[in-house]
Amino acid sequence: MGKTYEGIEGRLRSFIEAQPVFFTATAPLSADGTVNLSPKGLKGSFVVLDDHTVAYLDFAGSNAETIAHLRENGRITLMWCAFQGPPNIVRVHGRGEPVFRDDPRFGELLGHFPDIDPAQHGLRAIIVVTAELVRDTCGYAVPFMAYEADRDLHGKRFAREDDASLSAYFTKKEHIATSLDGLPGLPLPLPPSTV
Repeated sequence: MGKTYEGIEGRLRSFIEAQPVFFTATAPLSADGTVNLSPKGLKGSFVVLDDHTVAYLDFAGSNAETIAHLRENGRITLMWCAFQGPPNIVRVHGRGEPVFRDDPRFGELLGHFPDIDPAQHGLRAIIVVTAELVRDTCGYAVPFMAYEADRDLHGKRFAREDDASLSAYFTKKEHIATSLDGLPGLPLPLPPSTV
């Protein structure tokens, strides 16, 4: 049976923070727009800021659907599954906002991620999510899977980029500045970092 919580605290917070992967889901307002579902990982790239606020680092990638959808309407759902231990699924439904590198809040938010070198992964933004509904369900049908380690490929690929080359990389990609549905995505050229 599912249960609704007042916030992200105690057992729920411990569970979320222990998971090596989570998923984000967003969609445009258009009824025929493209729904986006993305896996997120890399140890240290997610943090619970308080009982109603979480944040994660948005790294360089092949598109910017989440950013585009959040800029348009802010709707987002995050989901964690227990692949080890007792079965559990936690969802945080809420409102998200991309905080870009030139935002005055960027430096303070980045301080919550001390184990991540932002230059190594082509950090584009920090996604801040305010929870409106927090629920968990049983997860009885989720299979057992073993976590071995984070992949190092992303860090190796983007560690060689500086702001100029990263901007050039993003400019060449088809769905970075605009989403699959033509919504504004990542501001280009890449905003300079405030840190």
